[in-house]
Amino acid sequence: MSLSRRDFARRSAYTGAGLALVGSAGVLSTAPGALAAEATEEGVAGTAGHGGSSLGYGPLIADPKGILALPEGFRYKIITRTGETKLESGESTPSNHDGTATFEGSRGATLLVNNHELSGPRSKWPHPVPLTEGLVYDPAASGGCTVVEVSKHGDHVTEWVGIAGTSTNCAGGRTPWGTWLTCEETEDKAGQNGMTKDHGYVFEVDPHDRKANRGPKPIKALGRYAHEAVVVDPKSGHLYLTEDASKPNGLLYRWVPPKGFQHGRGKLATLADDAGELQAPKCYDSGGNFVDDLSRATKIGTVYGVDWEPVPDRDAKSVPVRKQFADGQITRARKLEGMWWADGGAYIVSSYAREESPVQHDGQVWFYDPKRRTLTLKVLLGVNPDPSKDGAFDGPDNITVSPYGGLVIAEDGEGIQHLFGATEDGRTYPIARNDLNIGSAEEPEFSEFTGVVFSPDGSTLYANIQVPGIMLAITGPWRRQR
Repeated sequence: MSLSRRDFARRSAYTGAGLALVGSAGVLSTAPGALAAEATEEGVAGTAGHGGSSLGYGPLIADPKGILALPEGFRYKIITRTGETKLESGESTPSNHDGTATFEGSRGATLLVNNHELSGPRSKWPHPVPLTEGLVYDPAASGGCTVVEVSKHGDHVTEWVGIAGTSTNCAGGRTPWGTWLTCEETEDKAGQNGMTKDHGYVFEVDPHDRKANRGPKPIKALGRYAHEAVVVDPKSGHLYLTEDASKPNGLLYRWVPPKGFQHGRGKLATLADDAGELQAPKCYDSGGNFVDDLSRATKIGTVYGVDWEPVPDRDAKSVPVRKQFADGQITRARKLEGMWWADGGAYIVSSYAREESPVQHDGQVWFYDPKRRTLTLKVLLGVNPDPSKDGAFDGPDNITVSPYGGLVIAEDGEGIQHLFGATEDGRTYPIARNDLNIGSAEEPEFSEFTGVVFSPDGSTLYANIQVPGIMLAITGPWRRQR
């Protein structure tokens, strides 16, 4: 049943600002560079307070090894590094680490499924995902994901291929039944960029059962487009997916399963290509006005009602999915990136907006509440005037909800790159800075952070530096941020 504009306007009048407080992360903002929020002096990123109530963990200390700057008392360990660590097969860890999830392994071990965002033909990359027998979708493609097993005390690491022959595996999502959905961020069809099969799909990878990954099959019911991330509503069985595309801007999608379908390991791959319904959002404000692009929101706590429109041709046989809608039919957003399911809904990132959007910004995080059918703006970053200077944050990408409160966000902006936190009361703080300069002294360049996720017990924060491809385990005196 659709939520009418009149119903949404009436509900907004009754509930008011209460709709802006969905989820434990509360109404979040960022400082410096935040819009529509004012931080206290103590709340400025990196500023310590007094009496044990300081925000964050203190200033970042430059790494003498030139890898990762962390607060005092924190440390990191390199888990995998392209060109140095090896798979079980003896081949190099593939490059371009991206989306990651953690799972409980046997005997206290942690399993991590790690995407490798490698596009185009294999000859393009020195370290593509190896074409492991039985695990290959398209032998011409260079991407895929690996499974990394870290022993209980972190003193032994094993890595093997989970899927190969896929392309541009960017983000993805963990399922409630303990598997990983890896997403291709491409629209290449057979015959394009050397590919022998169509790409732009979602695939399921089981970190616990290697045999289950043999004969990989795309989940065509979820559509073919430039996928980013996916989350699963464990109550309704709906899946929400993001698209990172422009000209026109991409879409948030909802997949509604067919009646009677029961989720479980490997069940998605058994669906017919047209099973269920793939839908795109149509948003409107409390006055009933249609909202064409999420970038129009310029105030923390903005709430939009959401209706869902069916996608005409989810496999995009002749027209990309996002181009199948006329102006006024659906709501778009620029660079829809990471997602995380928590607090009964989905946290959704729009990384930045430039001239292709109605209003420019350097990052948004929205919360979709499926019960209320609303999108609430939680984080809004103003345009960073000088990304080469440390202090401001821009370009949020992968996110996770922290067991210590609020969000932890991986930065994929310009200039300096951080992992940073956002607290429940609307303040931000740095957690790490990428000190690995892959440019030159005269023109420094720092790769994005990806795959930010906590271990199942919450003691370790894992994150990747995408280029050249480094997985890091960060430990230290974690505490709840008040």
